[in-house]
Formats: sequence, structure tokens, C-alpha cells
Amino acid sequence: MSQLRISEAAIFLGVSDDTVRRLIDGGTLTADKDGSGWTVIPGAEVAALLRERARPPKTQTGVQSSARNHFTGIVTKVRADQIMAQVELQCGPFRVVSLMSAEAAHELGLEPGSIATAVVKSTNVVIESAEQEKAW
Repeated sequence: MSQLRISEAAIFLGVSDDTVRRLIDGGTLTADKDGSGWTVIPGAEVAALLRERARPPKTQTGVQSSARNHFTGIVTKVRADQIMAQVELQCGPFRVVSLMSAEAAHELGLEPGSIATAVVKSTNVVIESAEQEKAW
């Protein structure tokens, strides 16, 4: 089973190390000591807490979609020529880049500071892991 140190759990949860310690003290997360004496938290518990706390933003249109990946953020950059536009969104800690027609970017009113949602529907997603040991 994957074990995370407090600092690693804090990174994934987007909180401080002290907040993770408070989550442990409050019983939200459990912790043990590893062979080196470090406090560790089961990775599965951090994953469960992330799923529980995930609050996907409501779509701006209210339209239902088969795409499950919606990233709402702030437009940080728009580079456009006569034909195409490259639009960058900062969605929390993640940068999302979209290429679209310049006409579409203009019609959507995309400019730095605008709020927008990137909707991603992909049949090819690459996942990488440094872990060698598998639980199944």
C-alpha cells in the first residue's frame, strides 16, 4: 500500500503540513510511523479525502455533457493571429492550453482575466507512475 509523508499529503490536498496534522489529530486521516520514524498516511485515505472534497464547478451553461473533465479557471493569455488562437487557462494549480479558431476565441470574449471552462473529452490519456509495487 502506498504511504505518503505529511508533506506529500499536504501537496496533494493543497493544504499546509499543519493542516494535515490537524486532520490526523481530528481523526479525518490516520497515521503511522514508517521504518525510519517518519509519520506516514495511507495513500488510499488521501485519495478518498480528495474524492470526498472534490466539488466540480457548475457548468456555466447548465447543459449536460458526456465529457467528465471540466476545468474552470481564469484566462491568463490569449495569442491570436488571423486564423488561430492559443488560449491559456489557469485552473487551480494546473495550466490548460487550448487551440481554437481566432473567430471562436473572439466570439467567446476570451481575454486575460476572463473566467472560462475547458471541457475535455479524450479517448487517449497517458498516466505515469514511479511506483513499482502494485496492490493487485
